Amino acid sequence: MHRKRLSVAILFAFATLASGQALPRPDVPEKLAAPPNEQVVLSAQATGSQIYVCKAGSDGKPSWSLKAPEAELRDSQGAVIGRHSAGPAWKYKDGSEITAKSVERLNAPESASIQWLLLTVIDHSGKKGVFTHVTSVQRINTQGGLPPADADCNAATLKTELKIPYSADYYFYAPTK
Repeated sequence: MHRKRLSVAILFAFATLASGQALPRPDVPEKLAAPPNEQVVLSAQATGSQIYVCKAGSDGKPSWSLKAPEAELRDSQGAVIGRHSAGPAWKYKDGSEITAKSVERLNAPESASIQWLLLTVIDHSGKKGVFTHVTSVQRINTQGGLPPADADCNAATLKTELKIPYSADYYFYAPTK
């Protein structure tokens, strides 16, 4: 049911964009709200993996560490429109790219899912395009993606990489014109 509501919301958002109006902001906790002088310029559904590696921590104990996300970004019709990778970074199909850093995080409502994030863009690269003016990114509605249990990271599994499936909704913001 959640996916159906989300699909309807995304379809409405694209219809609104086609009419020249800004996309609606998602309903998120205030801590994750993008700055008020920014508007949503793109929303996308990501599906892929969070890649974890078992390695010795600063205390010498083995633990799972996030290596990188690896996901496809899809539009409301399911077409691939970009990729999400280490950095964290996003590349849109027009060649525009951004890298961001997390500035706020909250535990997901579902305890078996990775955190919701608000990120600030720290670098723009690639061609001029959709991401050229993006300044903030939200990751919400996460499903899955948590690291394996710490007990599964030990001397025998050091350097092991595991891909944990996840999905999320990403909202990309740029300053209001």
